[in-house]
Amino acid sequence: MKFCLNRQTPYSVISGLLLLLTVWGCGSSTTKTESNSVSNSDTTSSAGIKAGIPSKKGVILFYGNSLTAGYGVEPAQAFPALIGQKIDSAGLKYSVVNAGLSGETTAGGKSRISWVMRQPVAVFVLELGGNDGLRGLPLADTRKNLQAIIDTVRQKSPQATIVLAGMQIPPNIGTSYTREFRGLFKELAEKNKLILIPFLLEGVGGIAKLNQPDGIHPTPAGHKIVANTVWTILRPVLK
Repeated sequence: MKFCLNRQTPYSVISGLLLLLTVWGCGSSTTKTESNSVSNSDTTSSAGIKAGIPSKKGVILFYGNSLTAGYGVEPAQAFPALIGQKIDSAGLKYSVVNAGLSGETTAGGKSRISWVMRQPVAVFVLELGGNDGLRGLPLADTRKNLQAIIDTVRQKSPQATIVLAGMQIPPNIGTSYTREFRGLFKELAEKNKLILIPFLLEGVGGIAKLNQPDGIHPTPAGHKIVANTVWTILRPVLK
C-alpha cells in the first residue's frame, strides 16, 4: 500500500508516488498475501483465529493494507509485530494477529471482514482507506465501507475496542478531496466513539531515510516509529 505524505514532502517524492500509482496500483495482485506477524510469545495467526483455535489471551487484530502487512520488510519488523514485542515486555495478556493485505481497499476490507471476524477480539485496529484516497475513489464509498467494517466488528465482537488509524494523501487529486479524506477518519471516530490515531505515519511519511526506495513504505526504522505512535494510543486501552 502506498501513501501518506505531509505538506513538507519533497516534490520529487510526490512525483515518484504518482508514477508508482500508475504501475503498481497500490499493491499488485501478486503481492496480495496475508501477513500473520505475531508477538514472540504467541504464534496465533489470523488463519488460526478463523479456524477457531482457542486462546487464553485477548486478541488484538490489526486489519489493514501493506503498511500493516509489512510490505518490503521481514514480518517481525512490521509495526504490529513490534507492538507484540511491547506487549510481551509489559507482561500484558494479549496476542497480536496481523490481518494486513497488500493492495487492500476499503471495499476489499468490507468483503472479507466477516470471514476474519469468526472469533471475538479484544481490540480491533483498523488501518484502511489510503489506497482509496490514492486512487481517487469516491469518498462517500470509502466512508460507507469503513462504516460497514466497524458495524461488522461491533456485531461480531460487541465488547471489542476499535482503534481507527487516520491517514493522509498528497494533494495531487485536489485540495478539497485531500481535506475531506483527512477529515473522514476523525468524523468516523467521533460518530462511532472510536479511539483515533490521528496520523499513522506521523514522523515517517515523506522522510526519505525512513522509507523504502519507493518513498512510501516504511523501512524497519520507520516501522519502529509507527509502532511507537500506535503504542502511545494503544497502551492505555490494554488492561
